[in-house]
Amino acid sequence: MPEKPPDSITDEDHLEDLLSEPSPALVDMMRRLNGDIVILGVAGKMGVTLARMAKRASDAAGTPRRVIGVARFSSPGSREKLEQHGVETVACDLLDQAALNALPEAPHVVYMAGMKFGSSNQEALTWAMNCYLPGMVAQRYRHSRVVAFSTGNVYGMVPVASHGSREEDPLRPDGDYAMSCLGRERILDHFSRTLSIPMAIIRLNYAVEMRYGVLADLARKVWRGDAVDLRMGYFNAMWQTDANEQSLRALEHTATPPEIFNLTGPELLDVRTVAENFGRRMGKPVTFIGEPAPDALLNDASKARKLFGPPRVDAEQVQGWLADWIMRGGASLDKPTHFEVRDGKF
Repeated sequence: MPEKPPDSITDEDHLEDLLSEPSPALVDMMRRLNGDIVILGVAGKMGVTLARMAKRASDAAGTPRRVIGVARFSSPGSREKLEQHGVETVACDLLDQAALNALPEAPHVVYMAGMKFGSSNQEALTWAMNCYLPGMVAQRYRHSRVVAFSTGNVYGMVPVASHGSREEDPLRPDGDYAMSCLGRERILDHFSRTLSIPMAIIRLNYAVEMRYGVLADLARKVWRGDAVDLRMGYFNAMWQTDANEQSLRALEHTATPPEIFNLTGPELLDVRTVAENFGRRMGKPVTFIGEPAPDALLNDASKARKLFGPPRVDAEQVQGWLADWIMRGGASLDKPTHFEVRDGKF
């Protein structure tokens, strides 16, 4: 990010430049890191800008390195966008063992593949993607260090007064999605121990930017005049640039068994307050349904903040950008987070 955040994000090119801007700390790490980086599941909501950030940080460090993005690339444009910015791409169905085995070698792997949206109607595929595939990947990249994405949903809901789950807390996942994500972690843990693979597992709740995320969901509800559901009354969020940067920096903090990091912002965000803030900024009345429950999906990311430093952009800044973006007709990925769901059925 620039030293002073811009007042407004003008368009998608400007947004993706911001989301892929490496920090000086990440550039320093890329200077120390040797070898190529493979990013599996690169075409998802975070992967494109994370891959660009890895490439930009490597170039700024003066370190020749291949950054290779792997995905099915079923959505138009993402592959071309990556290649325009120097990221090599490989189209691959990761569940195809032969195709997975044919992927390039690399000493560093960022594993982002997984399934959430629509998991309630495709439970078998959800478990295959979130549990079976991690074992395939671990065996394929047994000689690499691996940073693997998970979710804070594995903790289950905790009292709002608790300030959020910590890495050492018991895990109580609810629903196929959260349970399969815990399954992913257990499979990765098993192969980390048995094959001595250094790993880090990232429990993320939630990355946000202009086109998607919990804050974008709330802002668009207010803009459309939809009633805001208060039953999941609190949440955490993290600007995607910071989530990208800290996830990449975790490559230097892998271990056997895996090191676990919660990633999220430091703020406990109140749905009612955030929605009213958007209403004021947009000049819109806000209506609500339901009452806040005394618990929510909340994470405490103090461990990561102690290691990586605080996020460079806070939630208040993101809310200002979002209100401006939406009022100007800015793009949306049209992929609701369903963060208000309380029964684990996504």
